[in-house]
Amino acid sequence: MTPNISIRESIRWPPHAASEPTSTVVLTSGKRYYVDVRVTHPTNTDPRNSTVGEDLLPVSRIDWAFAGTSSSEIRQTPDNNKVIHSQWKHWIDSKTMDGESVADEGDMFPDEGGELALEKGRMVNPATGLMADYEELWKELAPQLVQLTEGEIENGPLTSNALTNDRQHACVVLLLEDDESQTRGMVIRVGNFCQGILRTGPHITVERWEWKKDAGWRRNMRAGDFWLPCGVVMADANSGRLVEGGEVTDKENVWKCIEFSWF
Repeated sequence: MTPNISIRESIRWPPHAASEPTSTVVLTSGKRYYVDVRVTHPTNTDPRNSTVGEDLLPVSRIDWAFAGTSSSEIRQTPDNNKVIHSQWKHWIDSKTMDGESVADEGDMFPDEGGELALEKGRMVNPATGLMADYEELWKELAPQLVQLTEGEIENGPLTSNALTNDRQHACVVLLLEDDESQTRGMVIRVGNFCQGILRTGPHITVERWEWKKDAGWRRNMRAGDFWLPCGVVMADANSGRLVEGGEVTDKENVWKCIEFSWF
């Protein structure tokens, strides 16, 4: 599949009206790895929700963050229609250390234009603590071209016999697993977005970055205390230093590059 960037436009718990209490972005790679980060909007009534810095947030602002792999299949409905049924396996989850026990699946109903999709399913409503029907409206974003220097656009290597290169968006996945320290992490870059999540025992760290033409790479948010290699996948995609099968190390951890492609 083509890597994609999705933002959530709204969530609805029928019969209530739709709303969007979070900033939610999902990055999905070509091999169906994903990082889903949902951050609550700030309020003026709760000091715990105030920002620590321009982009530094308390962990309490993480509504939900999780990462893993996804899959989809066509299913037949009782009225003989076809629907896309999607499942998201949680390898890391901000709400539980046993993310793999979380059931996360829903039916997807794309609009005719393909830009929007309505997801319907059942999950725990955080307001009630009970299982309930939900509807989420998702919008797919087209990745922007990342400019390295003035006049130079990031792009992948030329394919055989090609005179020009139309594969100008990087997709990178880094993975960390250390059972001894109960540590799991995943960082994904899709084009001009990058997100990462790390769980070390009970501790969660989350980051989101975005590249914009007038600002370059900027961190939109960070919560938690541990290092994430987001800067590596943003800086080294075009340099040749980062390759699929390679490693990124810090003082304590070894991150493996399990996917690197251009699209």
